[in-house]
Amino acid sequence: MTEAAERDAEAEADEQDDHLEATISQRGVLFSARDRILIVRRSTDGGWELPGGRLGPYEDAPVGVHREIVEETGLDVHVGRPVHTASWRNDVDRGRFAVYYRCIVPAALDVASSDPVSLSDEHMDHTWLPPEAAADRLSNVQSEAVAAALEVHDG
Repeated sequence: MTEAAERDAEAEADEQDDHLEATISQRGVLFSARDRILIVRRSTDGGWELPGGRLGPYEDAPVGVHREIVEETGLDVHVGRPVHTASWRNDVDRGRFAVYYRCIVPAALDVASSDPVSLSDEHMDHTWLPPEAAADRLSNVQSEAVAAALEVHDG
């Protein structure tokens, strides 16, 4: 290999290293008719999060987030437009990329006499909170998503 070809190969390798390699997740900021937000508590570590998860292979993004929300909460929500994205490295230095959607819980579910949420085994608890209180229990990234969804909701 010539010296020029080696430099080109090294430059290409460096350029490839600069691209994000990440697990992609999608989550919903679920608004009730009373402007409360649903957060769920993970069974694994007790942390609070917005409902959602990973896309299936070749799955359409809004379909995937809807599926995940139904699986985790039992709620058939209206998935709105994306309101926030974030990328970061987790505690074991793996890349993460998340898309957050503004979602609306149908009023018919929201006014039921009993709580319509039916949790999967992934979560051990849930609560409906005002946006600011929900954001206080979430990670910084998810708190930013709540703020972004609230701007769209109020706007």
